[in-house]
Order: sequence, then structure tokens, then C-alpha cells
Amino acid sequence: MEDHKIVQRNIELQREWYGEPLGDRVRRLVVAFDVSQAFLAEVLGISAPMLSQVMSGRRAKIGNPVVLARMIMLERKCLTADVASGRREALLAALEDVRDARPTVGRDNFPVSAESPSPGSTEDGAILIALREVAENEDLTEAAKRLEDDFPAIADLLRRAGRGKP
Repeated sequence: MEDHKIVQRNIELQREWYGEPLGDRVRRLVVAFDVSQAFLAEVLGISAPMLSQVMSGRRAKIGNPVVLARMIMLERKCLTADVASGRREALLAALEDVRDARPTVGRDNFPVSAESPSPGSTEDGAILIALREVAENEDLTEAAKRLEDDFPAIADLLRRAGRGKP
């Protein structure tokens, strides 16, 4: 396959896997934090040549999930008032925070699909735990009754959460 066809295929894969080409996401971070691509690579924990290859589409994916987690952390930090203000101290603090971060990556913080979790799965368990933390069993059961006709799947989830720990 010719080089330009490989690049186009990789960029399409990035759209599918990451929602948009990684080059677009990385360029926004470079602009938002007013840093070089090489410095951003260091913050993310990836080599500058590897980041360049991912950005250009010569590579389709970021192989290390921790690097992706750090990129998402930076994207979220762009939404905070301090970083959005463009204050240099805030930008540098955010970059340092992400560089020093050791994010854990698992099913609970990176969903593996857009489908609903299957009953009994780890994701399903996390949802049940979260519901139990915000509402009493009786409230969850009552909410399930009210939603049963229009939203049976949600009602089932609420009912299971309302039963408490198995």
C-alpha cells in the first residue's frame, strides 16, 4: 500500500478509535498550553518522534493507555478556569500535574464500547455501586417503579441497585 493511503487509513482509524484525528487533538493542546510538540510529548510520556508519527497518521494509535489518559487529563484541564484564562503559571502547573500523574487505566475509567454494560460485568458493578452511593435502597426501588413503563432497562438497573449488595 502506498504511503499516503496508509496515512489516510490510519487517520480514519483514529477517527473511529479516538473520535477525531490525533493530530487535531494534539495541535489543540500545543496551542492551548503554548508549548512545543516535543515538550508536550515529554509531558505525555511519549517520545517526540512517536508523537509526530501519531499526529501525521504514520502510526494509527497510541500504544500506551497511560499516554492517552494523560492526553485526556490535559484536555479536561483546558476546561478549568485557571487554564482557560491562559495564565502562564496555571498552564505550567497543569502540565506539571499531568506529567507527574500516574493514572490507572481500566474498564471503569475507559469504557471499552458504547454499548450498555452487561449484567454482572465490572462496568455494571461500578454503576450499581455509584447508584447506591447517591440514593437509599427504597428511593432506587421507587424510581424503578416510576420508570418501568417508559424505560424498562433503566428501571431494571435501579431495581438491582436498590436490592443492595448481593
